[in-house]
Amino acid sequence: MWPVLWTVVRTYAPYVTFPVAFVVGAVGYHLEWFIRGKDPQPVEEEKSILERREDRKLDELLGKDHTQVVSLKDKLEFAPKAVLNRNRPEKN
Repeated sequence: MWPVLWTVVRTYAPYVTFPVAFVVGAVGYHLEWFIRGKDPQPVEEEKSILERREDRKLDELLGKDHTQVVSLKDKLEFAPKAVLNRNRPEKN
């Protein structure tokens, strides 16, 4: 008789364990809220790293005057030499 019973339990285990797990979970959930008492205070959401970065960039942009730019001639003086000319001796 025992082998037949174990075969039936093994065959229908998902149909038995899900309702048992559901009841245990529901009881545990309500027991936890009963022990805690009142509702917890809502937690203020923290900004994500991407949002903080975007805010910082916007603050930096607000402080700059975009009409004052460096001329291209000044920028070209500090440009690195071409990669292909690095190993060639410079002509004086």
